[in-house]
Amino acid sequence: MSKYFITGGSGFLGRHLIQKLAKVGETTLTHPDSKTCDLLQERSLNEYNSETYDYIIHLAAWTQAGDFCLRHPGEQWIYNQQINTNVLKWWLQNQPQAKLVFMGTSCSYPEGVINTESNYLQGSPTESLYSYAMTKRMLLVGAQALSSQYGLEFCSFIPSTLYGNAYHNDGRQMHFIFDLVRKIVDASDGGDPPKLWGDGNQVREIVHVDDFLNIMLILIGDLKNDIVNIPGIQGYTIKEFANIICNLCKYDPSLIKYDTSKYVGAKHKTLAKERLVQLIGEYKQIKIEEGLSQIIDWYRNLK
Repeated sequence: MSKYFITGGSGFLGRHLIQKLAKVGETTLTHPDSKTCDLLQERSLNEYNSETYDYIIHLAAWTQAGDFCLRHPGEQWIYNQQINTNVLKWWLQNQPQAKLVFMGTSCSYPEGVINTESNYLQGSPTESLYSYAMTKRMLLVGAQALSSQYGLEFCSFIPSTLYGNAYHNDGRQMHFIFDLVRKIVDASDGGDPPKLWGDGNQVREIVHVDDFLNIMLILIGDLKNDIVNIPGIQGYTIKEFANIICNLCKYDPSLIKYDTSKYVGAKHKTLAKERLVQLIGEYKQIKIEEGLSQIIDWYRNLK
């Protein structure tokens, strides 16, 4: 039986991970929320010292989508560094037998290079995402340092933008794909024409949360002290994503308005897949129309 300790279990990825592991059987899951385990406090994890875990899956991070990184660079640096340092220290001092599994971010890749894993710590991330991206880089550097000095084991996964049903709808900014769905569904149901950020030519990539977790759970046992991208099948422009959603909603895409004064982050963000194919071979993912239909249905059920 494998024992998992999960941070960030109340988040989008965390909730899906807990549901998937609960179905596997022969697993024990511990996933405190921020109210019962405040990771900003150094001693908050000591309550769990009596258990011996096989995996620490660290998903917690202080961030949001949209222009949040642009408006909170200082807080992101302090809070995420505190969270990550406390988790790393607890891993070293109290759970050294566990493999630490944590999320990287595609934001850490510098613009203008091929986003292969060997470039993850090279160059400068996009300026508006710099602080958050560097805390993710520092998390990797911290894990590497502890592995080198103390023989601890870790692995890290760098996903494209995750999507799927059961996303949050509590006033926080949404990742772009959910924001597109929300705006276009509202418009197709009789609301105002959607206003999308940027000129629509920025390129993004999405990977369904179920596909991501299936790949992650295949690899966490064997991937040792290394990182790997988990990309979508291909990149699309925002206009192309919008057109697919419009087609599914039977909405005229010519009615969409684009606001070039709004923040768009990196102009092009896709991940190299060669390393992943090398590890697991060619892989299939949920077709984009099927995956987007899921979140259209999810959002409509909330209304």
